Amino acid sequence: MIYVNGDSHTAGADIIPGICFAQDDRRYLAYGRRAHPEAVLQTYGYHFSQAMNQGFFCEAESASSNDRILRTTKKVIQDTGKKENLFIVIGWSSWEREEWKHGDDYLQVTASGTDFVPENMVEEYKEWVIKQTPEECKRKEQEWNKIISEFSNELLQQNIKHIFFHTHEYTKYLLENGFNTIGTTNHFGADAHRAWAKHLVPIANRMYSTKTDLTQPTKRSILTRVKQEFKGLKR
Repeated sequence: MIYVNGDSHTAGADIIPGICFAQDDRRYLAYGRRAHPEAVLQTYGYHFSQAMNQGFFCEAESASSNDRILRTTKKVIQDTGKKENLFIVIGWSSWEREEWKHGDDYLQVTASGTDFVPENMVEEYKEWVIKQTPEECKRKEQEWNKIISEFSNELLQQNIKHIFFHTHEYTKYLLENGFNTIGTTNHFGADAHRAWAKHLVPIANRMYSTKTDLTQPTKRSILTRVKQEFKGLKR
């Protein structure tokens, strides 16, 4: 199974104009902040799974923090019986975003200063936004590079196939290849998602023996990835 996680770029935000969360469409209010089910079928994750001839599950969510991506991905790994059948694809999100626990729920917060938080957390949120300086974001970037690298090594030890990249790489690649964002957003349309999926397929084939057996990573890819810190697809 191809399991995909990430933020709005992975969730297919604005593929359906004006729709970032499923709940933005009155037909899918019960889906809450999950990706719109019709948009998901036009995302790079879906096209990648089709090219790999594998099942597909998308847990990406717009405005997601890396905390959430890591938490939910680890939960899936824990609940998966045959881990050798799992192929994880993650588009990591902005470094400054965080996940805050609130009762039985989680809040995703950004440094924009526009997030909705419970009334009793408003002042805490305002103070947190002020602290998100360029220096603090650089510190978080270094911290997350280490966390992601360690997570990659954990997956290698469990023989779990995976491709990691940062969404900055995704947007840079698409812009350099002539794709435009949708309106005033920083999101891309279905054609760009197809192009990114096409870009990922040969990477998967190089990293793993996908042409004959999706379960066995190549020895070369393991050695290369263990020794290097997370630097995205080009590591």
